[in-house]
Amino acid sequence: MIKSMTGFGRAEYCDEKRKITVEIKSVNHRYLDVNIKMPKKLSFFESSVRNLLKEYIQRGKVDVYITYEDYTEDNFSLKYNKDMAKAYLKYLNEMGNEFGLDNDIRVSVLSRYPEVFTLEEQEIDEEELWSDLENAIRGASEAFVNSRLTEGSNLKQDLIGKLEEMLGYVDEIEKRAPAIIDEYRQKITERVRDMLADVKIDESRILTEVALFADRVCVDEELVRLRSHIKSTEVTLKTGGSVGRKLDFIAQEMNREANTILSKSNDLLTSNVAIDLKTDIEKVREQIQNIE
Repeated sequence: MIKSMTGFGRAEYCDEKRKITVEIKSVNHRYLDVNIKMPKKLSFFESSVRNLLKEYIQRGKVDVYITYEDYTEDNFSLKYNKDMAKAYLKYLNEMGNEFGLDNDIRVSVLSRYPEVFTLEEQEIDEEELWSDLENAIRGASEAFVNSRLTEGSNLKQDLIGKLEEMLGYVDEIEKRAPAIIDEYRQKITERVRDMLADVKIDESRILTEVALFADRVCVDEELVRLRSHIKSTEVTLKTGGSVGRKLDFIAQEMNREANTILSKSNDLLTSNVAIDLKTDIEKVREQIQNIE
């Protein structure tokens, strides 16, 4: 199936301990470019998050937002630093003796001094936390991929419609080609007849001139290649997968053939059809830029 490079996915994991929310959104990009914003507490999982995302995404500029809420009340513990308190008290007593001051230090006052009491975060069960984070990421990634598939399906249908139009233009140019030669032969014959009046026309010279003209305006090879590229694009779209780069290359080749046809055109009708053909190719190229 075809995937668009534009997508969005969101998922939450929530239990009695924590709540993790993951949002993923993307736009088109030549390669895979992942930008992750997450709390510092989860930053040591960044490499694992990137590897997990690669299971779901091959191309695109992807922004990932992860939020974390901790519901546990026992993940911090209060630590009493006895040595620090003893040192404070020692120096306070020395100050009292040295300056003749009353030592009015109470426990409530001493406890407020830096590092006497500290809050220490309990060790986290990394396996459990990663399991919860993984669940949230996979949920968001699946929603993200589904949104890409939906848009990819719409892109595919629209592109196939444009390819059919392009084949119609190729048919028009192909049908018009013999008439261009006949019209040129008739025009040059009339011109020579008007110039030479009663003099007998050298038919072989006219045939040579017509042959040279036919060679200059012949686009048979370009039409064959263009038709092949259009069919190849359609087959690739129907095959699916990560085909964006391949389709982009084929579109460039189609544009090259259309330019050659337009440059060789010596006929207003053919030129107009070739311009319409180029316009459709440009539309196809733009849409292909958004295919993974």
